[in-house]
Amino acid sequence: MSDEQLDGYRSSIDNIDAALIHLLAERFKITQAVGHYKAEAGLPAADPEREARQIARLRSLAEDAGLDPVFSEKYFRFIVAEVIHHHQRIAEQR
Repeated sequence: MSDEQLDGYRSSIDNIDAALIHLLAERFKITQAVGHYKAEAGLPAADPEREARQIARLRSLAEDAGLDPVFSEKYFRFIVAEVIHHHQRIAEQR
């Protein structure tokens, strides 16, 4: 049995999920370049001051968009932890 309305919602969700994956891939390409730059420049993998500014900015964006700011912060912290891990691996390879 097919439910056209539900199928339409799910199709939209699938498209959004695909876009999110592509955006994350693009983000990680850029953060990899940042990691190489930081390693070459002798900069630390983490930048707590920038992270704090980004969290405040993303929480504000989330509120404006009607998204739970706590969720947006959890999402950002998860992404940043992975980025820092990548930056540390890049630095160790040098």
